[in-house]
Amino acid sequence: MFKKLAMVAMTAVLALSLSVVPEKQVQAAGKTEIIVSAAASLQDSLDKIAVLYEKQHPDIDLVFNYGASGTLQKQIEQGAPADLFFSAGDKQMKALVDGGLISDNAELLKNQLVLVVPSDAKTSISTITQLTDKAFKKVAVGQPESVPAGQYAQQSLTAKKVWDTLQSKLVFAKDVRQVLSYVETGNADAGFVYKTDALTSSKVKIVLTVGAHVHKAINYPVGIVKDSKHLTEAKAFYSYVKTKTASDIFTSYGFKLAQ
Repeated sequence: MFKKLAMVAMTAVLALSLSVVPEKQVQAAGKTEIIVSAAASLQDSLDKIAVLYEKQHPDIDLVFNYGASGTLQKQIEQGAPADLFFSAGDKQMKALVDGGLISDNAELLKNQLVLVVPSDAKTSISTITQLTDKAFKKVAVGQPESVPAGQYAQQSLTAKKVWDTLQSKLVFAKDVRQVLSYVETGNADAGFVYKTDALTSSKVKIVLTVGAHVHKAINYPVGIVKDSKHLTEAKAFYSYVKTKTASDIFTSYGFKLAQ
């Protein structure tokens, strides 16, 4: 009887230790999750920066939410969780700053708008007004309401007085990466993307760099979301993306520094 009681007691102690130790281990291994809402065109560079940053900060887990800057802006306005916001346009960042939703913020990068066609296309083009030619049946652009690249494309085509003429040819995309995909797959004969996006793909080629005088400056500001639950960690990553290490990665993908 005594042996049975002893065995029961030992089993109970062992069970208790097994239930407690893993919990402590999980807590010790826990990481602080930083949610970064960022323009789709930043995906390649930020993913590379994240690998370096997480290696240096093993207690941090960077989680990226990539999309159109306008869509991300709306998400933050509606209370979606986010610690930092990287925009591909000043307009979206300004709206959040004016709304009291962003604290620290700064201009980080610049980009260029280019016209791409499939890499095997024989079509040559020297001005965007040639998009009205019969050779171009479908032209992909980002939704101007939410995609900064689409806004810049609209401004450019409007300045050249062909925006209205091209309406029947336009294929609208949810973000600049979808524009790139449409051209890569042949679902569009041409598309407006950033230079940095074009450089990531071997399936397209740049046929024209759109003059900066026909659209607003393409700036990439970054800001800390005021309601971040991890302000200290958010500020640390905010500072890191402005270091030379991060800047070198951004420029290797075709971005220009704002400073």
